[in-house]
Amino acid sequence: MAEQQRSKEVQDGQYNQKLICVIRTAKVVAGGRNFRFAAVIVLGDGQGRVGYGRGKAREVPDAIRKATEMAKKNMIRVHLNKGTVFHELEACHGATKVTIRPSAQGSGIIAGGPMRAIFEVLGVQNISAKCFGSTRAMNVIHATFKALESMQSPYEVAEKRGLPLSRIFGEAHITGDAEHETA
Repeated sequence: MAEQQRSKEVQDGQYNQKLICVIRTAKVVAGGRNFRFAAVIVLGDGQGRVGYGRGKAREVPDAIRKATEMAKKNMIRVHLNKGTVFHELEACHGATKVTIRPSAQGSGIIAGGPMRAIFEVLGVQNISAKCFGSTRAMNVIHATFKALESMQSPYEVAEKRGLPLSRIFGEAHITGDAEHETA
């Protein structure tokens, strides 16, 4: 028996935190039922860092606290291009397959459920994403993080190939990202 509660946003110091779901499980024992809770949290700074965590406990606040601590440990850095991703991404986890596409300025976040929460705390403004197969929250989160980790920025590709950015894109397409211009 599982019961779910949907997305709730909280500010945690320098991080934006979204509660994806709270799952209640029951174990039947001789004296009745023992309830336990699992909480799934997504944490981000709104500027390209994001993490997720899952915590389990007998009480909901303890599960949320454990999930938040785990999310802080699992933070990854994602390079963004004007509020969207650099190229189309695909990834699978279990029976879940996600497709993430960059969108034009002003289109907003076109994604549902856990994917929307991830993009909101990540700091993405324009993106189009679709989930195929299973839509179980943890599988969608795992697949989305696999896709985001597999993304390569043009700066990484240029460095890997040993070429200047102008050879990869042409002068008209280069954006002025100060962090990567020196590389």
